[in-house]
Amino acid sequence: MSDNSHQPEQSPSPARPRGLDGNEAVTLAAEQSKKTAHRNIPGLGFDDLPLPDDTANLRQGPSLHDGLLALLPLVGVWSGSGQANDNGDEYAFGQQLVVSHDGENYLRFESRTWRLTADGTAAGPDQREVGFWRISASDEIELTLTNSRGLVEIMYGEPYNDRAWQVQSASTMVTATGPANHGPGKRMYGLMPNNNLGWVDERVVDGELVPYMSAELARVAG
Repeated sequence: MSDNSHQPEQSPSPARPRGLDGNEAVTLAAEQSKKTAHRNIPGLGFDDLPLPDDTANLRQGPSLHDGLLALLPLVGVWSGSGQANDNGDEYAFGQQLVVSHDGENYLRFESRTWRLTADGTAAGPDQREVGFWRISASDEIELTLTNSRGLVEIMYGEPYNDRAWQVQSASTMVTATGPANHGPGKRMYGLMPNNNLGWVDERVVDGELVPYMSAELARVAG
């Protein structure tokens, strides 16, 4: 493996507002998801597993761990489309993103993307990514990600505000068959005024951060 452990240039850290308490967080989430509150990801159905199934619906399954309140708005199933520029390969993609939990102090993150033609027709799979979000009592985010192209990445960051979160690469590992020119980067996830989830991923190319992938996703469950 190669280790691209250098980091992009640091952006000034914005002032962080007062965090939500538990009641405020649940009330906000309920308001944002009135039309999707009845939907959830299916359980595995293995009765002999002595653990609760993951849930992407805050009303179903185990209670969200108190330590995750600052990440609570991310929980759900999200679907939409975006644009990518992978070292000159520009294309549109569709995405389904599942952010779930099992009552423990982490969020499970799973993304699937597929390429789209000019008229929006699905044209085959693109990338898959799985990982975990954790956040400390002092609001330090730890994000670990594994990508189907042969990438393993650790990112750190903090809440930008009560509806947005920013992380950047601390270590990017690439396998022997992975993309050799995939540099470290920075991501931001945030709820937009229409309550869709938007995200942007920038990567270092020739010493500068440039747009890599971005998308806007609507909540479909949770």
